[in-house]
Amino acid sequence: MPKANLYDMAGKQIGEIELSQAIFGVEPNPAVVHEVVKNHLANCRQGTQSALTRAEVSGGGKKPWRQKGTGHARQGSTRAPQWTHGGIVFAPKPRSYRYVLNKKTRRLALKSALSSKAAENAVLVVDGLELAEVKTKTMKTFLDAMGASKPVVITPEVARNVVLSARNIPGVVTTTAKVLNVYDIVNAKQLVIDKAALAIIEEVYA
Repeated sequence: MPKANLYDMAGKQIGEIELSQAIFGVEPNPAVVHEVVKNHLANCRQGTQSALTRAEVSGGGKKPWRQKGTGHARQGSTRAPQWTHGGIVFAPKPRSYRYVLNKKTRRLALKSALSSKAAENAVLVVDGLELAEVKTKTMKTFLDAMGASKPVVITPEVARNVVLSARNIPGVVTTTAKVLNVYDIVNAKQLVIDKAALAIIEEVYA
């Protein structure tokens, strides 16, 4: 049974907590994780790249020279792709790069990513992760006391004070238990999870 260290809001270890074998103890599947990360990055693309084809470039209506007798190769337009200022042959156009992976693949990738972090002892559970006020210094002190660098901070619901206190700390990502992202987990060094959020994760993704 995988375990994680349990901390208080002072950043002190107060014990250990058992993690779900079904979520944090599976055999990681790197190929599936790769597929889901690739899918996430593709879905993040804006797809706004655009260039002009020869039909869209201004000018080029006049034939540069007559068809025969000049010694030049025949040309019909100065906006053909081989000309300077001509159009682009297969010009990129705005499009969506989005595609969908099936639910089982995404679920396995999430479990694989969480299990990898658990195997690396990179899962840190906090007994009651909450801040009384918005203060970046308090959040930074808390994370430093736990030894958490470049972490994903996971709360049960959107915790306004936690989100606002963490947003100016480089490398820190905040999210909630029900919208976990495989890319964020793989990209992070540690997972800082509220104890209540851990219960939600084990219930929702089991």
